[in-house]
Amino acid sequence: MNSLEFRPSVDWGNELLASTLWVAKTFGVTAVCLAVVLVLLGRYTEWGRQFWRINGPYFTASASRATVWLMLAGLLASAILSVRIAVLLSYYANDLFSSLQVAFEGAGQADGSRTGSGVDGFWQSMRIFAVLATIATVRSLGDLYLLQRFTIRWRVWLTHRLLDDWLGGYAYYRGQLASTPIDNPDQRIQQDVDVVTTGTGEPNTPSHGSGNTLLFGAVESILSVASFGVIMWQLSGPLTVADVTLPRALFWIVIVYVLVATVLAFWIGRPLIRLSFLNEFRNASLRYAMIRLKEAASAVGLYRGEGAERRQLTTRLDAVVVNYRHWLNRMVMFLGFNLSVSQAINPLPYIVQAQRLFAGQISFGDVMQSATAFHAIHDALSFFRNAYDAFASYRAALIRLDGLLTANAGTRIVPQLTIGQSSDGAVQLEDVDVRTPDGRVLVKALDVRLDAGESVVVTGPSGSGKTTLLESLAGLWPHASGRVRFPVDDREVMFVSQLPYIPLGDLCTAASYPRPPGEVDATRVQQALVKVALPHLVIRINEIKDWAKVLSVGEQQRVAFARILLNEPRVVFLDESTSAMDEGLELMLYRLLRDELPTTILVSVSHRDTVEQHHDRQLALLGAGGWRLDPVSTAS
Repeated sequence: MNSLEFRPSVDWGNELLASTLWVAKTFGVTAVCLAVVLVLLGRYTEWGRQFWRINGPYFTASASRATVWLMLAGLLASAILSVRIAVLLSYYANDLFSSLQVAFEGAGQADGSRTGSGVDGFWQSMRIFAVLATIATVRSLGDLYLLQRFTIRWRVWLTHRLLDDWLGGYAYYRGQLASTPIDNPDQRIQQDVDVVTTGTGEPNTPSHGSGNTLLFGAVESILSVASFGVIMWQLSGPLTVADVTLPRALFWIVIVYVLVATVLAFWIGRPLIRLSFLNEFRNASLRYAMIRLKEAASAVGLYRGEGAERRQLTTRLDAVVVNYRHWLNRMVMFLGFNLSVSQAINPLPYIVQAQRLFAGQISFGDVMQSATAFHAIHDALSFFRNAYDAFASYRAALIRLDGLLTANAGTRIVPQLTIGQSSDGAVQLEDVDVRTPDGRVLVKALDVRLDAGESVVVTGPSGSGKTTLLESLAGLWPHASGRVRFPVDDREVMFVSQLPYIPLGDLCTAASYPRPPGEVDATRVQQALVKVALPHLVIRINEIKDWAKVLSVGEQQRVAFARILLNEPRVVFLDESTSAMDEGLELMLYRLLRDELPTTILVSVSHRDTVEQHHDRQLALLGAGGWRLDPVSTAS
């Protein structure tokens, strides 16, 4: 250091304009380069194609895509500004330590002007720091808020997209019938969507900023290498070892060292993707088994099945632990390698630059700025190495969401009934075939017409396909063909299963399902409950409970009949819907339907002879595809 007085390392008076221009130019170049890279990743990498398949419409076709791109632009600008602030802080640190060096040296030489120059430089550095710290704080808080808003909007959109895809075309039901059913769609839609939209490889928390995400973390890392690389190049000097001189030694050492370490880290960390996927899969399987145990608690208790359940849960837990141990071992190797290579290189910038400091070629501030730049480049290049485990988790979440979309699409390409609309309010079945998944024929060439007010009871031995026929007519069962025509409005056709579905919420909502909550007047709900012999529930219609756990099966079936009265469908299919009632209640409810809904078409599946009296005709399934349709009075 040849100067006797302190001189700032940059022209702070013009730095606002210079930094603004730098941010603007860097934004333009970075945006173009980032767009090109993302397009290439989306086209030529498997995970990029999966990401685009899952999220592409959000960025290209959603109603709020303009806002989405504006928010992304704001986050990119924030990442660039973060790098610029870090660079300016390195210059501030240079000025701080250089000013202290000048002040100390001037005091030792009794040079008042030199000491004053150093002191003035010190306080100027403090003022610069105050400005930079304020800008950094505002940027950090703004970045945090913007990223969280962006993440929330994205998560809401993606959740709706996957829910619509899962509910569309009865994929939620048909997926269970596939040869390899998709596991835990609920977890995929809830947890994996959270991981994918957060972009950090883990569920979102309010403390995540753009620097925590894989995308903007990578952008900041590359920009940091470019920005601090210039500083490092300017401050690096030659290093001679064993008569071999390496020019710009510090610059080349950090580049080569980190690149080699990154390649090795990728090789060590590659199995983490599969292990992370298996960890999610096996934990979800364990959780699902416990949920099923909770739902079937009464049956398990009656069977005294605690031991069997304990063995099953232990088996699933053992699978979780075995995989977790493999995951832990690989993670220890991965993190141990990363920590070792990071710690090993920490003192290098001081060792290399100390020789030049002792020779008076650079100032103490230059040494500190060199170390800052060195560690910034090291950390930036190490981002890809350190983030590999986060990328592994992110990749596993993408695989699971893509698998869900693939499974849903698979359920919609299988043959099925052609369901149309009738203009005269009749139900018309034409050439309907129903088969088992292995191709065995249950119903062959069924042709039936039901006009308003007519009724038919479907009978046959167990396994003949009675319930499967109803599921086929509803569009659920995929192994069916032919045509069926229903009245125009979907709400005018109601299928009632043996164990009715009772949604979460209050009893009023459960009784009027599937209508939206509040659409049916509470007084009508109370009247319907009285009509189906549930007067004791009238005063409880606003209670929010898990009513499927509170009501007996017989009461749930009566709630289903109240549901029919409130929805007033033109066609009702009842699948063993009075199996938990005595014959008196059954008689009362069927007469109630005929009195309240005289023009409604009624189709019942039942093993009880007592149900036949409430119908005009009997459809007997004979097995091997055979069937017979007769008036009830002459059916045999």
